[in-house]
Amino acid sequence: MNKTFKIYAVIFIIIMVILALLEVNKKEVTDWRKNFDPNEKSPFGLFVFNKESKDLFKNQLKKIAETPYEYYNENKKQSHNILIIEKEIDRESWRSILNEVSKGSNAMLIAGRIPKEISDSIGFYASQISFEDQNVLKLTDKKYQNDFINLDKFPSGRGFSYVKPGVEILGKTVEKNNTDQANFIKVKLGKGNIFVHSEPLFLTNYYLLKPGNIKYAQDVFSYLNDKETVWFVEAADAKASSRFFMRFILSKPALKYAWWVFLGGMILFIFFNAKRKQRIVPVIEPLKNTSVEFVKSIGNLYLQEGDFHDMMAKKAQYFLNKVRMDLLIDTQNLDNAFAKKLQLKTGKNIEVITEAIALIRKAQDPYASVMKEDLTRMNTILDEIIR
Repeated sequence: MNKTFKIYAVIFIIIMVILALLEVNKKEVTDWRKNFDPNEKSPFGLFVFNKESKDLFKNQLKKIAETPYEYYNENKKQSHNILIIEKEIDRESWRSILNEVSKGSNAMLIAGRIPKEISDSIGFYASQISFEDQNVLKLTDKKYQNDFINLDKFPSGRGFSYVKPGVEILGKTVEKNNTDQANFIKVKLGKGNIFVHSEPLFLTNYYLLKPGNIKYAQDVFSYLNDKETVWFVEAADAKASSRFFMRFILSKPALKYAWWVFLGGMILFIFFNAKRKQRIVPVIEPLKNTSVEFVKSIGNLYLQEGDFHDMMAKKAQYFLNKVRMDLLIDTQNLDNAFAKKLQLKTGKNIEVITEAIALIRKAQDPYASVMKEDLTRMNTILDEIIR
């Protein structure tokens, strides 16, 4: 196991320990935003309603991610129900809805904020009528008197401060310190009806999961005829059909943490390996000059054999060759002229040169008797003359 791998392992273990500690000590934070998202499980999402809607509308519910204007331009439908929950409606779409209602369809608009042009065309005025922390939603029909919802978390307090004659009030908001205010109305238009509810909180997860509250929602939708219902949702609400490949992983906390740990590990790996790695250059020892060792080996061999005469002959031959090559002196005749020239070019005493010539001649004489001392003396003198 190399040092780099150990560093990665230690860093990874530290990260995992930190994440584990954070996970253990993490406090669940509740998202109280009023998102009204059909796929959101937070308190004010519509996940529960979305799941129960098939039974609530007897499998006649159809979710549409287009605007009403686009949908009705492409589809010619018979009498049906129209459902809109906290969705922005443009002017052309609203005209398309009114056109369908006049033909005999029923539309139910459940929204806290209703554009003025819509409220004016129907005949009511919606506003913030209360700032109480708690109120009760009830229906005016006597057969629904026992079905109500107590809004104890962030009620909008919106209702209808004015409705024109002919508008039927179907529900109201009841508070301790205020008079009852209408929050659910019905308007006759052509062959159909428009229902408007100003408090969409009763459809959220937080309230539908409370025992008995589902009955109020059933009562509200009972005003729609038993026919196909088209629910216009935001395009972003069609998450169930989303093809984003990470949707499942990111929707599960454990898988999401594992994914982020994996990405963090990959970033660390890339960071520490960003520099180009190069193989270690081996240290190559320079080639040794074995000539000296070879000469020593040969010399030792001659000494062991005791052939001093042959060694003197080779030494003399080497010396004369060096004189010819370096000093440019003819070595054919080892006479006085040769001695004089060698003395002039080397600067050595004539006695040393004369002794050297004598030893060379002895070495060249195959019949001369040579001792070890002669070899030693010759080697010393010749090395002294030419260094």
